[in-house]
Amino acid sequence: MTLLKRSFIPRFTLAAFLVSGLLLAQTSMAADIQQVRMWLSPEKTRLVFDLSAGVTHKIFTLSNPERLVLDITGAQMKASLSTLELTNSPISKIRTGENGDDLRVVLDLNRAVKPRSFELKPNEQYGDRLVLDLFTDVQSKTPVAQATAPAVPAKLRDIVIAIDAGHGGDDPGAIGAGGVREKDVVLEIAREVKRLIDQEPGFSAELIRDGDYYISLRGRTKKARNQSADMFVSIHADAFKDARAKGASVWVLSNRGATSEMGRWLASKENSTDLIGGVGGVSLEDKDEVLAGVLLDMSMHASRSDSKQIANRIHANIDTFAKMHKPHVESAGFMVLKSPDIPSILVETGFISNPEEARLLKTSAYRKKMAKAIYSGIRTHFWNKPPAYTLIAHQKSEGLNAKGKRVYKVESGDTLSVIASRHGVSLNTLRKANEIKGDKIRIGQVLQIPST
Repeated sequence: MTLLKRSFIPRFTLAAFLVSGLLLAQTSMAADIQQVRMWLSPEKTRLVFDLSAGVTHKIFTLSNPERLVLDITGAQMKASLSTLELTNSPISKIRTGENGDDLRVVLDLNRAVKPRSFELKPNEQYGDRLVLDLFTDVQSKTPVAQATAPAVPAKLRDIVIAIDAGHGGDDPGAIGAGGVREKDVVLEIAREVKRLIDQEPGFSAELIRDGDYYISLRGRTKKARNQSADMFVSIHADAFKDARAKGASVWVLSNRGATSEMGRWLASKENSTDLIGGVGGVSLEDKDEVLAGVLLDMSMHASRSDSKQIANRIHANIDTFAKMHKPHVESAGFMVLKSPDIPSILVETGFISNPEEARLLKTSAYRKKMAKAIYSGIRTHFWNKPPAYTLIAHQKSEGLNAKGKRVYKVESGDTLSVIASRHGVSLNTLRKANEIKGDKIRIGQVLQIPST
């Protein structure tokens, strides 16, 4: 019995020593930071450190001046930080140094932030990652700065519309009478939609493709997300074997398409952190399966609701000058409509296989009509329902109209004299600005409020 114990203990001790030595070697193995990626959104700045192996880390902030310190255990910086675009971010400079055996990354800040950090394991698309989020919606610690802060937010973003001209490159799309190609027609319409949106204060447009080249279907939605788009519109021209088929149509994602995409997102780890959330930037990877499903369902439900509202407006606009294929918005499982967090619609501008509609789509005047119908539907929707932290949302909260003029909508119990007093203008000035001779106003009437 004694011999058995003596022979067992050394073996156990040796095994434990070897295991502990192996663990020690693994934990002390240095990890390289191979790349640093950065995104800006109205709420936060996100830094993603791509790593060659897993790490542990800690963060803390310092004031006067504002700094954030990130210590990464046993890491080495191999990435170039000089290529990061820091403009409009809370980061003025990034420095690195050594803190014992650890890598220390110091972010010099131009304003206070609320940091959040977490580590991510490898997935199908990326290796180990360390994510650092800097939320800028925090109160300044300097009382003087608070007292002198302007009433208008210093940074109000535009509403971003991603415009996707279908097909391109080796994929010409449908070819109509006279050799007109779908890829050419829809690119011209997309460029005109962009021109109209860009001239509207508080809006900006991004073309998914601005030339004759091909982008994959998922590549198109991914590019829209990288542009922090508030909406995605894909423009096409339909075709059918029967040349008599005609009519424009507007499409949104079907229930079946939404269900299948939700399942793919939950099953595919590649979507969890780097894609989901758009401007909101919600990560699914650190959530359990039930919570991730709830968050994704909420996001998709909201985007689909907005998609239907925008699609209805555009359908009604096109119906004023063109034949519609169906009297209502249609639904299908088109791949480009499957972003769970971006309202997405697809517009078929007509049947290019129909000689009459092909002839119309070849003309600049008709393409401009189609572009204006799309633009007007988008503009109307976002003026009624602007995203937070946008110029349009601010103007609405301040009672301004699309031209930046102050307006007031008459409510029950209002009188002209009360409205004039409330806004600090004389009664005669208010009458003159709205061409009112007496004192009669009606509920729902929108009055121009002149500057004092």
